[in-house]
Amino acid sequence: MNDTTLILSFHPDLGRSHANRAMLDAVKDLEGVCIVDLYGLYPTDEVNIAAEVQRLLSAKRLVLQFPVQWYSTPALLKAWQDSVLTQMYYIAYEVQGRKLEGLPIMVAATAGNTPQAYGETGVNLFPLEQLLQPLRATANRCHWAWCDPFLVYQANKLPSSELDVVAAEYRARIKQFQLKA
Repeated sequence: MNDTTLILSFHPDLGRSHANRAMLDAVKDLEGVCIVDLYGLYPTDEVNIAAEVQRLLSAKRLVLQFPVQWYSTPALLKAWQDSVLTQMYYIAYEVQGRKLEGLPIMVAATAGNTPQAYGETGVNLFPLEQLLQPLRATANRCHWAWCDPFLVYQANKLPSSELDVVAAEYRARIKQFQLKA
């Protein structure tokens, strides 16, 4: 394993994104960061399992970055999990999955609503962190080291000045993630 921080971007339309694109732009020049636009690679949702397994095996850290859609991940992230993680953890655990034990993982998720909308009294009923629990369970099952997520609210409504702040915070968080893991 080298010193790569692998950021897998699962935005269905990264070209029209505001926050996700700004976040990726903020970290693209960091040493050791490798950004992969999965929707750009797999527009038909057909994942190249062998290539993705190799990509994961070459990473020292993993970031899954995506917009929250209907209380979940985008469809391609689920398809990626179903194909790649099934291969690594159910079909070839000894030669693939086992090699990633302890892999630090962080989720970077953007949401369109306010923080107040995510909670018992909000329209979305659950805190955003709670909606990410299936990913945390997956990390646990894979024996990966879960790190606190980076969350952005009102991602599609932020003015450019606030987007700049979010991007700078994300850059700092990725640098911190690289140092800790």
